[in-house]
Amino acid sequence: MDKKAVLKESSRILKMILKEELTQEEKKEVVADSVDNYQHHVNPAILDVRKSVSTDFSFVEWEDEGALIRDTHGVEFIDCLGGFGIYMLGHRNPKIVEVVKKQLNRFALHSQELVEPLRGYLSRLISLVTPGDLQYSFICNGGAEAIEMALKLSRLASGRKWFISTVNAFHGKSMGALSATGKAAYRDPYLPLIPGFQHVEYGNATAVEKAIHNLVAIGESVAAVIVEPIQGEAVIIIPPQDYLPKLRKICDEHGVYLITDEIQTGMGRTGTMWAVEQAEIVPDILVMGKAFGGGVMPITAIAARPDLWENMKTNPWILGSPTFGGNPLSCSAAIAAIDYTVEYDIPKMAKEKGNYILEKLELLRTKYPVLQDVRGRGLLIGMEFPSDEIGFELAKGLFDQRVLVGGTLNNARVIRIEPPAVISMDQIDTVLSCLENTLKTL
Repeated sequence: MDKKAVLKESSRILKMILKEELTQEEKKEVVADSVDNYQHHVNPAILDVRKSVSTDFSFVEWEDEGALIRDTHGVEFIDCLGGFGIYMLGHRNPKIVEVVKKQLNRFALHSQELVEPLRGYLSRLISLVTPGDLQYSFICNGGAEAIEMALKLSRLASGRKWFISTVNAFHGKSMGALSATGKAAYRDPYLPLIPGFQHVEYGNATAVEKAIHNLVAIGESVAAVIVEPIQGEAVIIIPPQDYLPKLRKICDEHGVYLITDEIQTGMGRTGTMWAVEQAEIVPDILVMGKAFGGGVMPITAIAARPDLWENMKTNPWILGSPTFGGNPLSCSAAIAAIDYTVEYDIPKMAKEKGNYILEKLELLRTKYPVLQDVRGRGLLIGMEFPSDEIGFELAKGLFDQRVLVGGTLNNARVIRIEPPAVISMDQIDTVLSCLENTLKTL
């Protein structure tokens, strides 16, 4: 290690981070550095597939607030991508930031030995805002980790082995979560994955019951069914209204746990605090993440019914012991996020604004046939196009008008709209106007 080289580079970077305002020369420097660093130290492929940098390398995000992202030169983008669900409460929501700053000034991480209060406070709040008798929580860092904990808890509590998941499901990319994921593109490079997973058609409760019946018939046992209330990454697929109630009944009849993955649909995104509330069911394990950290800190969790926790009472670390899981800084953000979501009725806000957007999109669909379908709930909305190429052109067209939406070169047939709930009606109308401008060119 060349200590002089390291300190010279780290000092240069820290100087720019700590400055209130960059000079024009420094702004250009950040842009050039960013492209070079991705090319040589991150992954050059990322530059090739993103709609912004694949057409113009000059945009590097530097600031954000509300529903806006600014680049190093102060160019503003209306964010309808929302970090794929992270920014439900907006970017740097002042109330969340205030709480996190206060906690940072007190203590940021935990000792691993003393009882830390914020994990307990957050877990109690989770039990108050989740449906039914979900009582105990396990706090994690990322979505895939939370899915891993849900799968492990199911096996631990049931003593059974197999899982039923769905085709096109997305539950993460760690080995266990990837085994539950139902997309070949993600699974193929890592086959064979963890055994004990069977995938059936999404939205088809009968297929789930048949899978359980067949596995039991050959001497196997089923621990859990894992399902997204709405398939998000699989291009916003909304199941029949009776799908989740039927799954709940099937799981009860066969003594199988029901895991609902609400990492993307939770915290008000679909118009209720949790999407399962619209189906009036209570899962055995509910997985949460993304917006759970208030758009400020990374944090995820699972909440489970008390009967699943018996083995955990004798060995609290048997499920897992993530070093940073449940740390005070992240917990403070989640506590503030729950408070803000409930106080300002974010689910209602998402429902009303989502209905407005869907209504306007339906009008655009009748005018421009290239927009083949529009679907969604709350502020989880998808626009379907004939091909990835056409969808990508739409995403680029919106980017040129300073609007960010979900869609990369390899996954753009359905463009996702997931803005923060705090997006203003004027900003929504601007987005819709830009969308129509782009649809005309397509």
